[in-house]
Amino acid sequence: MRKQPLPVVERRSCVACGTCQSVCPRGAISVRYGIYAVVDPERCIGCGMCSRECPAEIIRMEVCT
Repeated sequence: MRKQPLPVVERRSCVACGTCQSVCPRGAISVRYGIYAVVDPERCIGCGMCSRECPAEIIRMEVCT
């Protein structure tokens, strides 16, 4: 079970600006179809950079079980 938090993107509110993608040190986030961001949990290290830098404030960090 993963103990580190993962970013959760509110897809309906995502403006697909790409900020989260550009600040992710592991390349774990990509913008799909120019509509919303998607997180690759295998690459994510749970640093929270995406959540802190999101201008729309729609990425939250959660421990997923």
